This record gives sequence, C-alpha cells and structure tokens, in this order.
Amino acid sequence: MVNSYDPATAPKLPAREQALLERRQRVLGPGYRLFYASPVEVVRGERAHLFDAAGNDYLDAYNNVPSVGHCHPVVTEALSRQAATVNTNTRYLTEGVVAYAEDLLSTFESTFQHVTFTCTGSEANDLAYRIARHETGREGIIVTRNAYHGLTARVAEFSPSLGAGSALGPHVRVVDAPDASAVDGDLGQHFAAGVRAAIDDLSRHGYGLAAMYADTIFSSDGIFADPRGFLAPAVAAVRAAGGLFIADEVQPGFTRLGSSWWGYQRHGIEPDMVTLGKPMGNGMPIAAVVQRADIGEQFGRDMRYFNTFGGNSVSIAAAHAVLSTIRNERLLDNVRAVGEVLKEGIASITGDNPRVSSVRGAGLFIGVDVRKPGSDGELLPDAALAARYVNELRERYVLISASGPDGNVLKVRPPLCFDLVDADRFLTTFEGVERIVRD
Repeated sequence: MVNSYDPATAPKLPAREQALLERRQRVLGPGYRLFYASPVEVVRGERAHLFDAAGNDYLDAYNNVPSVGHCHPVVTEALSRQAATVNTNTRYLTEGVVAYAEDLLSTFESTFQHVTFTCTGSEANDLAYRIARHETGREGIIVTRNAYHGLTARVAEFSPSLGAGSALGPHVRVVDAPDASAVDGDLGQHFAAGVRAAIDDLSRHGYGLAAMYADTIFSSDGIFADPRGFLAPAVAAVRAAGGLFIADEVQPGFTRLGSSWWGYQRHGIEPDMVTLGKPMGNGMPIAAVVQRADIGEQFGRDMRYFNTFGGNSVSIAAAHAVLSTIRNERLLDNVRAVGEVLKEGIASITGDNPRVSSVRGAGLFIGVDVRKPGSDGELLPDAALAARYVNELRERYVLISASGPDGNVLKVRPPLCFDLVDADRFLTTFEGVERIVRD
C-alpha cells in the first residue's frame, strides 16, 4: 500500500502509542495497514481537522469519507435522532428511504429514476455488474489499468490496483489511463481506441462486453480530469458494442470536482448506472446504484435484491442530512473557490521544481505528479520523493496521501468544507516542505 507504516523503518513511537500499536497488531493481524511512517492516533474530529491524544490539530487534506466534515452536527443529530426512534430495513414501508431516494434522484438527470441501496461501494459495484450481465447477456468488463472498484470477490477481479496478489478475471480487459501528457493528439479518440481494442478482444475470446467502469477522476490511476469531455468517445464505443457504461462516483461525486454534483457531468455524458459509496453518509455505511429508467427493470423482476442493512433507517437519515448540508452550506461553491486557490497555490509553489511534472485535478481533488530524471533524461515516477512529501507534511500536522500505479502522485482530497483558512494553512505548510525536499 502506498504510504503505509513499516515497523522495520519507522521511528520509535512514544510508549503509549507503541503499546496500542502492539495490541492492534496482536488482535487485528497482518492484513490491516496504517498510514504514514509514524502513525497518527486519532481521538476526535471536527470539520477538516483531526486531533490526537495530546491535542495536536491535524489539518485533514485527505479524507473524503466524512464528506461534509468530521462529526458534522447536522449529520450527527439526524442519525442520533433516528437511532433513538427506529432502525429497520427496506422490507417495511417507511417515509425516510422514499424521501431520500426522491431527493437523491433530483441531483441527477431526469433519465435516472431508480436507486438501489447497499452498504458499501464494493457492494454497489458488485450489484451494478450483476445488473449489467443480466441486461446484456455478456460478461466482459473494461477498466483502466490501475483502477479500484471494490473488494468483493467479483469486483476484486476488475480492481487491478489491488496488485499482483489479486488476479484479474479472464473476462476483464484493462486500458491505459487517460493521461494527456502521454498522448500525441486527441486524448478522447486515443482513449476510445484503447477501449475499442479491448471490446474486440473480449468478443474474440467469447465474453462480449457487459460494461465499462470508470472512476471519473481516475483517482487510483493518478488523477486525470482534463480536458473536459474526453470520456465521451469511449462511452460511445461502449454503447455501439451493446455494453453499458457505469460511472463509479464514490470518489468524484457529491460536488467533489467543483463543477456539478457528479464527476461524469464534466464530460457531457449520461451513464447507464452510477455507483455511490463512502462520502454518501459522511462515514455511515451506505452506498447505492442509481439507474436509468430502462436499466434494471428485468433484473428486478427476475432476481430482486435485498440487503438487510442497505437503506437502513439510520444510514438513510445521515445520508439525507449530507444532501441538505451540501445545499445549505453551498459546498459546491466552496469546492470550486477553494479548489482553485489550492491548485493555483500548489502550482505556484512547485512551478520551478523540475521534479514536479504537473499539478492536475478539479475542485477539491488535486494530484501532484512527482518524478526523477532517468538515465536517458526521461522523467520517471519517484515514489520515494512523494513519500517524503507526505511524511514531512504529516510531521507538520497536515495529512495527504499518494496515488497512481507507482505511488508518485500526491493526493490532496480534503472534506468538502475545507475553507480558505484551511487552504492558507495547507499552502504555508506545503511551501515549507517544498523548501525542505529540494535541499
């Protein structure tokens, strides 16, 4: 995992943290990972800030799950009130789940008319694939080369970022990420050509195309947002082959990119299905598949779908409070304004640094591509330098992470409530770290 704690190289921790770490390793086992060379113990959160046991204030420029801010009072009040009233499932007739579904669908184009609730984004992507197979009668999936779409057995088969230990399914084809810097010519047509080649290969091997998935900010691939519209030719190629296009909006959705509610809308396209997850309930377990009116009807009649905790009353209350907060606090406007300040500030600070090849992204989702010169003069990914940025910032109480197949793209992705004061603190600290890493 990019930026993970390694006990072999980690600095010595204070006695209390060391004892907690040892207890954690004993009971949770080796499968869990911690961030940062020196782990952060979190005891409290508020808006875009996390606090440790000593009261240190960490500026959170990484966590998108608490989308409207850690422990937002509107969300915590709504879920507490619902938990004290009733918490049940969608087998019963309740007002809350219907009202929320209506409100959620109002943020989409009118062609989207149904929503099915799950608990996690992994489940949502799993369900979307089941629907796609049922609709098309085919199995093939296309994703980008380092995509991440979830952890269920089926979805892990088309999440190549999980690494060599998690094999891709034989029905899965990968295409290169839409990196404009690596393309000579029209990015949209180049990306679509890769998709058409993958479609042909799936047909040749007897799978056909069920669906193409895309996280519309391409987060795991290294964060690619521009030029707007580059996805449209690939989506047209998918539709021409009789496949479905599924927009994975777990990370770019809910106004994160600063231009609209959903990341795919920057490209002037309408998916067949949209999957939602983590930020939806500000940390509560809720996710969803949103479907166009003509998608999923037959699946619903033939298969049905029930998830005991998908759409439970407490998670629905939290999710509805998130929607209200995004509107009431005008967070789309905030994301647009603060994201522009952050992106321009980072670009200005790193502008004369030959090791930073680009600063890219949209809204409050920014990537900083860190590289080193190779033997032939070509710039190569520099994961070590990226990790140094991440850990130097962490030591100064600012939290980010890294992304991309080589772990060399700094990932700046704070809660939507990240304000200009937060941005100023981030840029001041980042500028100090920039001087350090250049020495």
